[in-house]
Amino acid sequence: MGIQDRNFLAEFTFLSSRSSGPGGQNVNKVNSKVELRFDIDKSAQLSENEKEIILKKLKNRINSEGELLIAVQTDRSQLKNKELAIELFYNLITKALTPRKPRKSTTPTRASVEKRLETKKQDSEKKMLRKKPDL
Repeated sequence: MGIQDRNFLAEFTFLSSRSSGPGGQNVNKVNSKVELRFDIDKSAQLSENEKEIILKKLKNRINSEGELLIAVQTDRSQLKNKELAIELFYNLITKALTPRKPRKSTTPTRASVEKRLETKKQDSEKKMLRKKPDL
C-alpha cells in the first residue's frame, strides 16, 4: 500500500493567516496563507519504522513538538494553497520513504585512464612552454 493510497486528511491540522507578497489589497483582507501541521508521533497511518525514517530525513521541517510543518502562500486562493500543501506533503513523505539505491563502485575503463593521462601530459607540456628558457 503506497503513501498516496493512505488517507491522512483526518490527521492534518490547517492554520490560515495573511499571506505576504504581491496581491494588492487582497493580501491585507484575506487569510490565504495555509500552514499544514502533521503530528508524526500520533499518526495512525504510519508504522514505527516509517515514523523514524521521516523524523530523520525531514528533521529540518519538523518543529520541537514533533510536527511536520508545510506552509504554502503561492496562490491567492486559500483552497488552492490547501491543495498545494497536501500535494507537497504527499511528495515529501513519498520521497523520504523511498529507499536510496546503493552506489556500486566501478573501476575506470582503460580508455578513460589513457585519456586522462594524455590530457595530463598535454597540460604539462602547455605549462612547460610558459616557462622562460634556461640559459
